[in-house]
Amino acid sequence: MLTWLDRDTLTFPALPKALREPNGLLAAGGDLSPERLIAAYRHGCFPWYQDGQPILWWSPDPRTVLLPDELRISRSLAKLMRQGRYRVSYDTDFAAVINACAAPRTYADGTWITEPMQTAYRELHARGIAHSVEVRAEGELVGGLYGLAIGKLFFGESMFSRADNASKVGFATLVQHLRAAGFVLIDCQMPSQHLHSFGARAITRHRFAEYLDRYLDQPNGMRWLDAART
Repeated sequence: MLTWLDRDTLTFPALPKALREPNGLLAAGGDLSPERLIAAYRHGCFPWYQDGQPILWWSPDPRTVLLPDELRISRSLAKLMRQGRYRVSYDTDFAAVINACAAPRTYADGTWITEPMQTAYRELHARGIAHSVEVRAEGELVGGLYGLAIGKLFFGESMFSRADNASKVGFATLVQHLRAAGFVLIDCQMPSQHLHSFGARAITRHRFAEYLDRYLDQPNGMRWLDAART
């Protein structure tokens, strides 16, 4: 049964019954205020919709996640990271990263990172909740990703690449730093071969809810602007 959010409240039920087809569609309506977005993520929900649709909120079952201790880096990617062709930084140009993630893709019709979505996540970045990873080659932004850090959980949103394996270098470097800072889980939302190659796997919504309950309010040791660059 589809649950419709009250536009005048911030109420999200704690992982209620969601649709199986499409998998995880939970609610429609509401807004993209920082308070509602934070409440949504804390309850295992995220927005995903296109222009012309109401805001759609999702909580898929199973949930694709990556445990930092299970990160797999291929030999070729490890070699590329050692070569130092790319430089990875954090939070130096969030607007450019989310704008690049919103750019049209050859394999997709339109984008779900609408202008209102970009505005909303830039506000979360200003509040120190949303973070970006920038991958540069000779000073040029060639890849990156963004997501939210709440407690010891990182909620990945989107990534882009304009050069071979640039986003992979950014993601692998981020996971290594998150692991060192005590993060216990990276939410990848939906499955993909790209993520599975890094060791991402599926867990039940119930198990995901247990991670939310246990780790959302635990502090982490990540200092984004001071994190090591490569």
